[in-house]
Amino acid sequence: MATDYDEVRSDVKESQDRSLEALQSANAPDARSVVSELDESDALDDAMTPGGEFVAEELIVQVIPQAADEFTCSSCFLVRHRSQLAREKDGHFYCKECEG
Repeated sequence: MATDYDEVRSDVKESQDRSLEALQSANAPDARSVVSELDESDALDDAMTPGGEFVAEELIVQVIPQAADEFTCSSCFLVRHRSQLAREKDGHFYCKECEG
């Protein structure tokens, strides 16, 4: 008796049918409920969190200028030490990670 190896096995086919039936019977949200939820979240004030708490916190970040022995990679835009310099072309610097 010849065996057709391209035919789907019966246990796999049954599993696929059950998965499809489960997806079809699942309670998916309709488009209107999703839009209304998005509108509600957009209506929140910028200073309010979803829990209704006011956030009046100012972030202070110290910006350190690029040192003389550092460069900014033109590919990944990270500031690297000169020891990471792989090549320079037309005034653009590239790090070893981006070139490797």
